[in-house]
Amino acid sequence: MDFMNLAMGMDPIGFSEETLMWRYRNPVEITFGTGALNALPKLIDGRRYALVTYPDPWFTSLAARLGELCGDPVLTVGDIAPNPDMRLLAEQSSRFGEAAAQADVIVALGGGSVIDSAKVFAAAPGRFAAVERYLKTGAGAEALTATAIIAIPTTAGTGSEVTSWATVWDTVFGKKYSLARPDLYPEHALVDPQLMLGKPRDLTISTGLDALSHALESLWNVNANPVSAQHAVGAAREILAVLPALANDLQNLELRTRMAQAALSAGLAFSNTRTAIAHSISYPLTLHYGVAHGIACSFTLPMVLRSVSDVGGLTRTGLAGIFGPDIARAADGLERFLHDLGVSTDSRSHGVQSDAWSRLILDAFDGERGQNFVGTKHALTQAAGLLAEAAAE
Repeated sequence: MDFMNLAMGMDPIGFSEETLMWRYRNPVEITFGTGALNALPKLIDGRRYALVTYPDPWFTSLAARLGELCGDPVLTVGDIAPNPDMRLLAEQSSRFGEAAAQADVIVALGGGSVIDSAKVFAAAPGRFAAVERYLKTGAGAEALTATAIIAIPTTAGTGSEVTSWATVWDTVFGKKYSLARPDLYPEHALVDPQLMLGKPRDLTISTGLDALSHALESLWNVNANPVSAQHAVGAAREILAVLPALANDLQNLELRTRMAQAALSAGLAFSNTRTAIAHSISYPLTLHYGVAHGIACSFTLPMVLRSVSDVGGLTRTGLAGIFGPDIARAADGLERFLHDLGVSTDSRSHGVQSDAWSRLILDAFDGERGQNFVGTKHALTQAAGLLAEAAAE
């Protein structure tokens, strides 16, 4: 489906009575473009830095390049794993603390897991127990700190380079926490699309769909405002246009650049709204069923879109700016878009049977992200039923 043609002629996001008073804030300075990595020495500006990154050979090689550009780091935490878990973070934080007094800034080089881990280290260098206490009880904020971070994302998806929170997983007890503090915004996001060239197809699709979810989730959101909505509409339209082509042309720098910019815009959108019901549904899918985050939070998007067809205001205006006025038709098109990328919208394809799926959807409304959702439980369960019937045909 050509979503762009459907949306042509729609009014731009603007004033309505519902948006008479609103706020938008994002303090992250951004440097974007091919070769932007070369700006890193100027951003570090002689400060001693710690490097946080992944362990695979490509990142090891890139870390060596950073050493040539900026001098050696005082410490490298180079064993970041996907979906940062409390046990590993505690051990890494201890190592980080040994050199923390020497580091003025953290350079986070990698995807969302790297940038989120860097935020954990920044919040309490060497003292993960303080972070854990804050995550579990909300107490002890006065014991947390905020080492400066320069975020260099190497995927187009998570938006962590422009947000003030980090996702922390507790796989032993099956819980997900969000470390959210205003002083954890990176001081600078350095986005170089050249670093994203050649990323695997599955990773490109998963992170791209994560960004699409961020954009849409910031629209069906009680915290939406006209500025976040402008970012969201632009991001979603671009992702819908670019991601299928990029999935089949992974070395295309122009497409990588467009995708990186769209993911950044999605990050700027949900940096002010946070996410909503699709993400709330996604967390147990990742924890208990092993579904990659970008897939877990995106395969439900057509279902959620159907459920908000009667919602008005900024949600309606923003979605119409992406998909056009016919939401039912748009949801069908979005489902085909996902299927064409190899992503099933049937929960059973992701290992979740009907009874568990119903409970998971209902429970999602109780989560913090679920409470951001503008829709209703009745409308979403109806849409889930329609989706299940369609999947069974």
